[in-house]
Amino acid sequence: MRPWLLSVASFCFLFCLASAAPPVGAADAPFPIQIDEWEVPFGGHPRDPFAASADAIWFVGQRAHYLGRFKPKTGSFFKWDLPDAAGPHNLIVGSDGIVWYAGNRRGHIGRFDPRSGAFEKVAMPDAAARDPHTLVFSEDERYIWFTVQNGNFVGRLTLGDRTTDLIAVPTPRARPYGIKIAPDGTPWIVLLGTNKLASVDPHTLTLSEYEIPAGDARPRRLEVTSDGRVWYGDYGRGYLGMYDPAAGSFKEWAMPSGENSQPYGMASNGENRVWVVETGVFPNLFVEFDTKAERFSSATPIPSGAQTVRHMDFHAATQTVWFGTDANTLGRAIVGGE
Repeated sequence: MRPWLLSVASFCFLFCLASAAPPVGAADAPFPIQIDEWEVPFGGHPRDPFAASADAIWFVGQRAHYLGRFKPKTGSFFKWDLPDAAGPHNLIVGSDGIVWYAGNRRGHIGRFDPRSGAFEKVAMPDAAARDPHTLVFSEDERYIWFTVQNGNFVGRLTLGDRTTDLIAVPTPRARPYGIKIAPDGTPWIVLLGTNKLASVDPHTLTLSEYEIPAGDARPRRLEVTSDGRVWYGDYGRGYLGMYDPAAGSFKEWAMPSGENSQPYGMASNGENRVWVVETGVFPNLFVEFDTKAERFSSATPIPSGAQTVRHMDFHAATQTVWFGTDANTLGRAIVGGE
């Protein structure tokens, strides 16, 4: 499939017409990042890509119940239909090439071996954990940590024996959503139904909550940089927020498009740059934040418009950020190194 032919430059005219006045906190350099997109032939809302290598980008088709793989060098797409209508929400790929996915509609975590084509399901030990949501590996890949949004759990799957620990979130209807692992091995979680973040002690499995000062904050995704600071997109208020566990303090910055920006998908290079997509504007804007200077440094329109970008993955070797869109495209932002 050929990539979208609309360039960032050609989209500038449309974007400028839609913006009668500069947005609050507008970036100084509005369009410096190259974004390419490819239409996914299978449809089904491709989402949550994972760059297993420079030429193996895996993703899920949530509404069409498949696992997909894309080869950027040739523009080729491949698809594996799931054995049930699992509504896969997210996937990750181990160093051994095994694909693990969240069977969001069927209450399990799935395993897929691309070499044999074999599927395995790991059922949740409690029926209340009905909707596994987002998966991440521990650094040593012994565990998969995951969220259960409507079931209100954070979980840990031990890959060796397939045992699953479920940690109940004490706040009712907290909606644990995005999850990332800090450099010290601590899982951090955003609680979308509240104005809270959470962390889990990886040894005792004790969950702690941290209240964002703004009562109407609704954090949706997050990233953790190498200094241990936790960065989150406040979907409800249109802010990028930061929590410093060492200082126990919060700080926030208004997104370039203001209160209706709805920051959603996020990625980070782990050091001094964080990327977040504003999904409340059309076209969606791919926004970069410099965590050292504490300022937004760019805002780039996504050529297809995207509709919504829900999750992103940074691939360090190629300095690219991969994302899926509700416009049925797979996107790549070439962010470069520093």
